[in-house]
Amino acid sequence: MTEGRSGIAFTLDGVDGLTFTRILNDLMHDGAFRKPLQVQAREPRAGQPGALTLVFHPEARSQALQAMQRLKTILLRYGVQVDSVVVPDRGT
Repeated sequence: MTEGRSGIAFTLDGVDGLTFTRILNDLMHDGAFRKPLQVQAREPRAGQPGALTLVFHPEARSQALQAMQRLKTILLRYGVQVDSVVVPDRGT
C-alpha cells in the first residue's frame, strides 16, 4: 500500500473469473467507492483466490468502513461468502 494509507482487504475464495468481473463492475459504478478511496483488485487464478482491497487515507476511514458494508451487500447479491476481511487498527 502507499505510504500513509491503510486498506481493508477481502479474500474471495471460490469466486470464478466471471463473477469477480461482475462484482468489480458493480463496485466501480457504486458511489460508495468514490475518491478518495481506491480499490485494488487481484483476479482469481488457479490455486489463488481473488481479492479486493479498499485503500484509504486515515481521514477517510469512516467512508472506507461504509464502503466495506456496501461491498458486503454487493457480495451477498452474488452469493459470495467472504472468507477473510482484514481491517487495520486506527493507528495502522
